Amino acid sequence: MDAALVAFAADGTVTHWNHEAARILGWTADEAVGRTGLAGWAVRKEDADGIEAALAAAMRSPGRQVHEFALLTKDGHRVLVRTQASAVRGPGGRVAGVYCAFSEVHTQMDLERSIALSEALFEDASWGVVLVDADLRPAVVNAHAARTLGVGRTALLGRPLGDLLAQGVEELECALQHVLAEGAPPAAAELWVTLRSEEAELPRRCWRSGFVRLASPLTEEPVPLGVAWLFQDVTEAKRTEQDNSLLRFRAHQLHRAGRAAAECPDPAEAAAVHLDFALAGFADHGLADLATRPAPAPYGAVADDDADDAYDTYGTHDTYGTYGTHDIYGTEATGDARDRAGAQAGTGTGRGAGCALVRTLASPAGAPGPSEAFTATGIPVPYPPGHPAFQAFQRRGPVRTSAGAAPAEGWAAARHWPDGTVHGLCVVLRSRGRTLGVLTFLRSPARRPFDRADADYAEEVAARIAACLDLSGAASS
Repeated sequence: MDAALVAFAADGTVTHWNHEAARILGWTADEAVGRTGLAGWAVRKEDADGIEAALAAAMRSPGRQVHEFALLTKDGHRVLVRTQASAVRGPGGRVAGVYCAFSEVHTQMDLERSIALSEALFEDASWGVVLVDADLRPAVVNAHAARTLGVGRTALLGRPLGDLLAQGVEELECALQHVLAEGAPPAAAELWVTLRSEEAELPRRCWRSGFVRLASPLTEEPVPLGVAWLFQDVTEAKRTEQDNSLLRFRAHQLHRAGRAAAECPDPAEAAAVHLDFALAGFADHGLADLATRPAPAPYGAVADDDADDAYDTYGTHDTYGTYGTHDIYGTEATGDARDRAGAQAGTGTGRGAGCALVRTLASPAGAPGPSEAFTATGIPVPYPPGHPAFQAFQRRGPVRTSAGAAPAEGWAAARHWPDGTVHGLCVVLRSRGRTLGVLTFLRSPARRPFDRADADYAEEVAARIAACLDLSGAASS
């Protein structure tokens, strides 16, 4: 900010008057230099005594004296200025005059507010603030941004953004380049990023970001100095919003499926309708396999094989207990080892012993289309021992499986699932206190692995499909 400069000799004569003083008060240097004092032309006579006394005091005092005066412009208007006055001494230390710098109060206050705002943003702000230069490298970083990025404030300076972010750096750099070229966007943007320091776990974060282009105020033509990037971590709020939206969508799908299934005269067709509605936005393929076991006893009766089911500790009421939802993640060897362990557990006596699963319902594996009901042939699906479907049938709980980050060749074929499958979820079909079979949902690499919320939804769908299949008599077949 330019300051107006005025110098007075010891007798009060104006000896210096710069361009900024002429701009503020309207008096040129030729008109001001040589006048004695300011009274009558640059100051009202009523204010002249106080101003002259303050200037005289500045000549007698060490350091600078700060005052606020009301000066008079050439056209008769008053303007409030803030002055800093200090004595000017000659070679012998004798006071030769006083030097006075002043600026309009509102301009000074704007400058002070700007400085205070800058200091607050880089010290106490609850938002992350990063000043990025024209080369898209951080130049200044506040404390909150450094904590969010997980590095020290000085460690960020001058480093490419790609050294800090594993994912989302392209979107961020594109936004910064747009702001440098076109200016600030009209609204905040939400960027999903992954930090390099947490790349192994891939904890994606959502940062609500605002961008402001910075230009130098000291040049006639605006010269971009960089971009101020302000961001706030809203990951939890966005995930909650997404979860709520997903729950609403799934509830709506269940409602629509129920309405559509109610119009089907054949219960097996109603089961296929439930499966089609469940696949939307949830999985790529769906399979329903029924167990080759005796037909269910009449309602209210307890079969000998299921006499202990009503009071079994690891029944359907302990979905997430010891034999509840099982995650089979990691390497192929780990998944096979758990599959074999499940097969050995299912070969003994008790529920699931000696059962076979017959394909009853399936979605098309090639082109999209409605699910197809299979003719009851009694020929079981050649699942290998320890297959997730067998585990789900034996445990009466959901079983989640995944090929891992690097799927082995033939992983899906070994489980008799469609090509391209990398994630599977098996849930049991239960109706009238009996386990009728297994419902399997499959996902391709384009989708994320199944989680516990997915297992809850799959169980809800399985209950509806099981009721339809039980009603159709397919279970007895």
